[in-house]
Amino acid sequence: MKKLLSLILALALAASAAGCAAQPASGSASAPASAPSSSVSAPAAGKPATDPSGAEVSIPDEIGSVVVLAPSIAETLVALGCGDLIVGYDAQSVGLAGLPADVPTFDLMQPDMEQLAALKPDVLFVSNMTLYDQSNPYQQLMDLGVCVLCVPTAGSIAAIQEDVAFIAAAMGKSAEGDALLADMQAELDRIAAIGAAVTDKKSVYFEIGAAPSMYSFGGGVFLNEMIELIGAENILAGQEGWLAVEAETIVAADPDVILTNVNYIDDPVAEILGRSGWEGMSAVQNEQVFYIDNMASSLSNQNIVKALDQMAKAVYPELFSAE
Repeated sequence: MKKLLSLILALALAASAAGCAAQPASGSASAPASAPSSSVSAPAAGKPATDPSGAEVSIPDEIGSVVVLAPSIAETLVALGCGDLIVGYDAQSVGLAGLPADVPTFDLMQPDMEQLAALKPDVLFVSNMTLYDQSNPYQQLMDLGVCVLCVPTAGSIAAIQEDVAFIAAAMGKSAEGDALLADMQAELDRIAAIGAAVTDKKSVYFEIGAAPSMYSFGGGVFLNEMIELIGAENILAGQEGWLAVEAETIVAADPDVILTNVNYIDDPVAEILGRSGWEGMSAVQNEQVFYIDNMASSLSNQNIVKALDQMAKAVYPELFSAE
């Protein structure tokens, strides 16, 4: 599934925003007539009282239908066994494994509120990529009894884990969430233990937007933590957040390895290897340019460990490929 550069820019904008629009407490809603036959439930005491954006929420004891407007959250819901409850999702999530194929889809940045209202889901999950620049855009839905839960884009691995735990608790799937997080932590610990022993650290440039409009990241981004976990150094670590970068900056830094998750051009590795003015760089001369799965490295959820494994094997094949 291809992602466009606009989604990368949206991620950068969302990360710089304070969070989702303020929300008053949401009431419970009965499942609509078209809701799936199954549902999940948990004691009210087990449901969070606030969402990750800090808004007070009242999550229904039983959830029979969900709309999700963020691919990262959609993947987590499926992993928790809640895919059959999803009655709508954003267009960027089309093609994700486990999502129903015959339900409405929505523009991630500007969803159709009337169509959402017609679905009247018990719960609507959003991130701060959805209408993040508007004030309280969900009031119409909350007035209908829809519980709106905002999970802003996580900036750290710890925040990702907290978000997974929140989604699990909200859906009454805490046990499944604990298992998901245990598997994730085991993989993080395995790779971190090997990375901690690296003394001669390689320098890395990770490209998320191709030339001529190149984008990457510095500190305060979970991908930067991942580079550090494998025992490498991000050449842009001295800067913060998602970054537009100049070619001259990368050439001057002369990274040992270049990683890319760009998937909107045919062959991003070949494009970098043939990029004018980069032929003298160590990573290009030594053909140390590697593609990392776009979804696993772009979506802030439990699947980042898949990208982490790919990154580790690309940068230090002698340490990780034999694992």
